[in-house]
Amino acid sequence: MKRTRTHTPRELRFGRRCDTMRPPRDANVKVMPVLMPKPDPTTAAAAGRYSYRPSLVGAARSFALTEEGLAWRAGLSSGTWPYASIAAIRLSYRPVSQQARRYRADLRNDRGRRLQLVSASWQTAALVAPQDDTYRSFMLELHRRIAAAGGRPVLSTGLRRPLYALALGAIVLVGVMLAALFVRAAWIGSLGGMLFMVGFAVLFAWQIGRVMRRNRPRTYTLDDVPRDLLP
Repeated sequence: MKRTRTHTPRELRFGRRCDTMRPPRDANVKVMPVLMPKPDPTTAAAAGRYSYRPSLVGAARSFALTEEGLAWRAGLSSGTWPYASIAAIRLSYRPVSQQARRYRADLRNDRGRRLQLVSASWQTAALVAPQDDTYRSFMLELHRRIAAAGGRPVLSTGLRRPLYALALGAIVLVGVMLAALFVRAAWIGSLGGMLFMVGFAVLFAWQIGRVMRRNRPRTYTLDDVPRDLLP
């Protein structure tokens, strides 16, 4: 009679299992590695969703493009705007000290209510994370759905004309002051002062000129969204 060997608990603890517990080995069977799909950063936007935190202490704001319209939630408030009821959209470039690539969309419906979408979200006290891909995809899809619903909103970009004119006047005033200081430095023979004025003027023109160029008042159409106001 054939004897069956009994394994001790110590052998079982260290993985010494009997042959009946061990799967048969087959030399023809190959183990293929499982490839996990890489996450797509535009998945949420492709599904018609976008969310961001406007401040460190404020509640997050979320948006969804549904069949009924633009659904939104901000804290305890929520609602849905039919696409045809969106009366105005204004796109602008609004950089901050923590995030230079920051864009904003201001929406208004036919009842005068307003919504705001920003392309960056607060993460910590010193970090504002950009959400370029999801914001751009969401805004383009929103414009497409408004057009499909037959909406005719007023589409504009940049600052309002009175505010833009006031900003231009302030820039001209600063330029005149810098020119006067440069002339003064040249008159007294201060090379260091002249170089400082030139460097400051170049930096000022580079920083402010980019903001003013993108935020100039203009209009656009639903099928031609300005790319310089999308990240």
